[in-house]
Amino acid sequence: MFKLTGKLISTLTTLIILGGAGVYYFINNNNLNVTDNAKLSDDKKEYHFVKKVVDGDTFNLENGDKVRLLGIDTPEKYESKKLDRDVEATKQDKKTIKKLGQIASEYVKKFVEGKKVYLEKEPNYDDKDRYGRLLRWVYLEDGTFVNGKIVKDGYAQVYDKFPVSKLDELRKYQKDARENNRGLWGPVEGLEQFSK
Repeated sequence: MFKLTGKLISTLTTLIILGGAGVYYFINNNNLNVTDNAKLSDDKKEYHFVKKVVDGDTFNLENGDKVRLLGIDTPEKYESKKLDRDVEATKQDKKTIKKLGQIASEYVKKFVEGKKVYLEKEPNYDDKDRYGRLLRWVYLEDGTFVNGKIVKDGYAQVYDKFPVSKLDELRKYQKDARENNRGLWGPVEGLEQFSK
C-alpha cells in the first residue's frame, strides 16, 4: 500500500496549484486572438447560412430567423428611436451616426453575408429579444468569434446593459481597438471620430 507522507501531499498540492495557475495564465493572456479563442471542436454543431446583413449587429438567416449579436452595439443607420438615443449619447448629428452605421454594416456584410455560422445561446440571458430576434454569440466555420471580431476591429461598442458571459472579453477587444484607432475609433473620411 502506498503511504502518503506530509511532504508528498505538500508537493502534490503545490504541483496542482501551479498547473492550475499556468492554465489560468495561458487562457487569460491569449484571448485577443478571436480566431483561436473561438475554435469549435464539436462536429455536431449546426451551421446556418447568413442570407442578409440588416445592420452591423443584426442579420437574417436563410431559414427566416433573425439574429441579434449579443454584447455589441453598432451605430444606427435607419431612422428610429435608437438613432435618437445614439444622437443624445454621442452628441453627434443623425447624418453622422447614420453614415457610421452604414460603414459598420458594410464591414460586417463583407465577412458574414453568404457565410455559414454557428449560433451559441447565452446561458445567462433570454433566447429572443422583444422583436423576436435570436440573441446569440456567433462563430464562422473557421471558429472566428464574430461578435468579438466586430468589436476588435472597431466597428461596434460593447453593449453591457445586460450581464452576459463574454463582456470581459469584449471589453478587452474594445480597449484594444480604441487604443489603436481601429475602425470607427480612428479617422473616418469626412466624419468626426466615433464617440470615445
